Amino acid sequence: MTHSMTGYAREETQTQWGRVSWELRSVNHRFLDVHLRMPEELRALESDIRSRIGNRLRRGKVDAGLRVEFDADPSGQALSLDLQRLDQLADACRTVEQRLDQTRPADPIAVLGWPGVVQRPALDVDALGDAVLALLGQALDELSAGREREGERLAQLLRERGEAIRDLVQQVRARLPQVREQWRSRLQARLAELGDKVEVDSPRLEQELLMLAQRADVDEELDRLESHVDELHQALKRRDAIGRRLDFLLQEFNREANTLSSKSQDSEVTALAVEMKVTIEQMREQAQNVE
Repeated sequence: MTHSMTGYAREETQTQWGRVSWELRSVNHRFLDVHLRMPEELRALESDIRSRIGNRLRRGKVDAGLRVEFDADPSGQALSLDLQRLDQLADACRTVEQRLDQTRPADPIAVLGWPGVVQRPALDVDALGDAVLALLGQALDELSAGREREGERLAQLLRERGEAIRDLVQQVRARLPQVREQWRSRLQARLAELGDKVEVDSPRLEQELLMLAQRADVDEELDRLESHVDELHQALKRRDAIGRRLDFLLQEFNREANTLSSKSQDSEVTALAVEMKVTIEQMREQAQNVE
């Protein structure tokens, strides 16, 4: 099953500590590159998170964002205040009022939001970590499913363009007998123009035609192009990461198309070779996003 490197997933859930959400985005990249954003309170989970992402994804630049909106008091108990901290904050507010003119009274709600004023129960990192990792698994499932759908779309486009290459190869093959006959006709016409000025050595003429045909022979390039199309279809059936394999295969496609173009001494064959190279470039752009 072919996978794309482009995908997006978002999963969230409500826990006893607050609302937890994962957002994953991935784009194409030569290898797996994970950029992780997460609360400092859960930084101990970073190694496990990276390991789980690496077990599911082989290539791609992945932006993984973990967000936890902690409840003020997940236990449901009455607010517990640090009165000493509150007194210090009140003293600071009075000092500011004395030093500055036209200050407004402190907002009690804002005071409650000051770090350390409201005492929260200790965070159970292990329990919350289990919820975070379980939700990450769901987000990776969603991301993988999206990458698989996009990968199958890309695979179908690559198959179609591979068959387009095969069709162009067949058009070149059909053209070759006419091209070879034109070589012979042009050479014979040239010899006829010379008339009695030269003596025609028939065996030597056949030898020259054979050498010319060998220099312009493209059967081997056409055979390899068709073989590469077969390899492309086989690669797209694999279940492992095939992006690098496709990179190398398309380089071989391009090498044969360039050789075909350089050997061509016929405008129609040259035009078909150019069409091949355009199609191969389209395939290369699509393959860049395959995992």
